[in-house]
Amino acid sequence: MAPTNSYMSKLKVQLKLSIARLRMAQQKDEAVSKQSRRSMAQLLEAGKIESARIRVEGIIRSDITCELYEILELYCELLLARVGMMESSTCDAGLEEAVKSIMYAAPKIDIKEIHVVRALLADKYGKEFALDAAENTDNKVAEKVVKKLRIEPPSEALVNGYLEEIASTYGVDWPKAEPGTPPKYASDEDQDPSSGGQAEKALEEPIPARSRVEEERDELTKATPPRDFGPSSPLRVNPPSPSTDNLHPRVKGTLDLKPTKKMADANVTKKPDLKSKGPVGGTIPDIDELAARFAALKK
Repeated sequence: MAPTNSYMSKLKVQLKLSIARLRMAQQKDEAVSKQSRRSMAQLLEAGKIESARIRVEGIIRSDITCELYEILELYCELLLARVGMMESSTCDAGLEEAVKSIMYAAPKIDIKEIHVVRALLADKYGKEFALDAAENTDNKVAEKVVKKLRIEPPSEALVNGYLEEIASTYGVDWPKAEPGTPPKYASDEDQDPSSGGQAEKALEEPIPARSRVEEERDELTKATPPRDFGPSSPLRVNPPSPSTDNLHPRVKGTLDLKPTKKMADANVTKKPDLKSKGPVGGTIPDIDELAARFAALKK
């Protein structure tokens, strides 16, 4: 039996309320987590390491819950956007993961609106479908949802990573380095053993004397180019946000973007060729020619 219009309207309303409630819960947990991180920093500064290790598990659990709420919020938005595909009495294959993930997580979280959504979905698809979703017998529930709902203590590496991140954020010297240990490197590339201490060797080598032309050339190269000089890419990549799975996310590598024909034509019409003649005739001198002129003027 196809669902009535009143049923679909009620489901839409509950999905919207669930999205708003999940966002509010995330903001509340983030505010509490910030205050708890300050307390952890004070414990580390006071040398109460064991107490900080125990209490930081609450921060980790709060972050995991926030990540779970974010996933459920995305699933609710997906169901709201594809509500037209839910008119059949059987669940569509493209919505099965979202529906069963919500029904699996609803009894384990304290969000009343999600409980109502679960009840509506159970009435629509039947008790057998709801039982399969609650027990995840067919493994249709998202693996991230199952992982974040597991009740297990965090690993020692995750606890240490959290404490180090908190100490770095609030300027606490922890873990304290032993005397004689080398400083930490800023990136993985600096730790490459294949470099063979080339930086230290370069520092030991004497710096040769520079000529006046070379110094003037360096001064010219330090000049700030115009903002619209050179090709620009319309794409900007923001670094991913840290999570309990990856505390230090990084964007590695470069993006090799090939400009389209339209972009290339726009660049040609917008930016003049530096080697072509200027508006008053003649060619634009290069850096070597300018340096020679400056040298002649100083004489």
